[in-house]
Amino acid sequence: MTTQEQLTQYFKDNFVAYYRSHQAHVNIVGRNFVSDHKLLKGVYEDRQEQIDTIGELLRTMDEYMPCDLNEVLLDSRVDTGRLDGDSEFLLDMVRQDLEHLVESLRDLIVIAEDESYPEIANYAQDQILAMKKQIWMLRSTLS
Repeated sequence: MTTQEQLTQYFKDNFVAYYRSHQAHVNIVGRNFVSDHKLLKGVYEDRQEQIDTIGELLRTMDEYMPCDLNEVLLDSRVDTGRLDGDSEFLLDMVRQDLEHLVESLRDLIVIAEDESYPEIANYAQDQILAMKKQIWMLRSTLS
């Protein structure tokens, strides 16, 4: 897989992870609603911001952001199925989605470094650091 292909895959996975974290944010209930709602807001806002950033990174590589929403959903490696359940289920599913994105970014780093795209590798490293903090927060909330 090339850097452009891996970055496109990451775009698709991030897009679905954004939607799922936003959906969890809106639909979560329970006695920890306020803190869970706020935690998920941070996750979905970060994922939403990355939609534009990843698209622009693709354009700097003379590639287009995916133009077919159906293709984004079908090709995503993040589950696109129904996401409903109690707060623990929702928080854990968002955590799992972030873990998947971290692994995808690790793959991107290897490919980007191999193909001499240090700026893409640096972007991926920065994203991993930010997501690992969110994963820690989700894991701690679930403990």
